[in-house]
Amino acid sequence: MKKLHFWGELLNLLDTQMTEPTIYGWFHLLFISITIAATIVMCQYFKNPSEKTTRKILFVFAAISIVLEVYKQINYTFTYDGNKIITDYQWYAFPFQFCSTPMYVALLASFVKQTKLHNALCAYLATFSVFAGLCVYTYPEQVFIGTIGINIQTMVCHGAMIVVGIWLLYCNYIKSEHKTILYATPVFAVMIILAMIMNEVANQSGLLTRESFNMFYISPYCEPSLPVYSIVQKVVPYPFCLLIYLLAFSIAAYIILLISIFLKKHPDKNKVLEKEAVLTK
Repeated sequence: MKKLHFWGELLNLLDTQMTEPTIYGWFHLLFISITIAATIVMCQYFKNPSEKTTRKILFVFAAISIVLEVYKQINYTFTYDGNKIITDYQWYAFPFQFCSTPMYVALLASFVKQTKLHNALCAYLATFSVFAGLCVYTYPEQVFIGTIGINIQTMVCHGAMIVVGIWLLYCNYIKSEHKTILYATPVFAVMIILAMIMNEVANQSGLLTRESFNMFYISPYCEPSLPVYSIVQKVVPYPFCLLIYLLAFSIAAYIILLISIFLKKHPDKNKVLEKEAVLTK
């Protein structure tokens, strides 16, 4: 009984509540500041990383993200009512959304030496991953809840995506050139295919009759819920809708790359970042 009580109290601790953060409130602004500072520090102290150093950093990023994701899954799955631990897995929180993929990609990239595959994975982290992180940091309304640990997990993971992606471009580990998007896009396409397979399996297995399961929010069997894109889903046939999704996200990732290309061609635009980096010493 004491053992049950211990684990139950631990679950309650992991589910510690807070006032739900507001967009650009103190909690949001705090993590924006932390992310900016972390980006500056990374770019300053790891200017010319070796392949080995880069793979170590990617492993740390992936490990932190995975540990925090495990915490999230535990928090969403188990509750303690004072007498017993209740298990109820929340399939909508299955960890394979667009913003979940960087931890898998980074983990794989950390074990693959500098080959075409490694470069493609890193290109994905420097473009699509940065876009995903910025989306949440710009408009986190749908990710903020009343559980402090989940809010921290969300901001740490998405912030790390921004930091690592920008750093890969800044240190020239991933070249700021147009063809980089051609390496990153196939990785994104593979992720889309995996999400489609999962969505189809969920439908065929009957899971959708009792649970919500919509990886990448592209399932044709679920009610549209992704901001903006949900409007497209309601009026455009599914195959074309999927194509629009792929193109829209690819263009957004390409814009991230174009910004880096512009800054590299106009180094004077980077002076602010460099001055701020000196101040952090």
